[in-house]
Amino acid sequence: MGNKKTKKSQVDPERQMALDALPPNIRAILTEEEIELFLNAEVWPEELCEKLSEFLSPE
Repeated sequence: MGNKKTKKSQVDPERQMALDALPPNIRAILTEEEIELFLNAEVWPEELCEKLSEFLSPE
């Protein structure tokens, strides 16, 4: 039970700032699961990468 709240409270501030900086029309198409992945996942699924492709730089 406490794990979920703890995990959410440990969101990387830089990732939160990046999410907040996305245009509203892009944030609107992200599901709750994709937002959670954006904030916490080490590797994003391909679908999320495609939605954010214009904001990602190649490694």
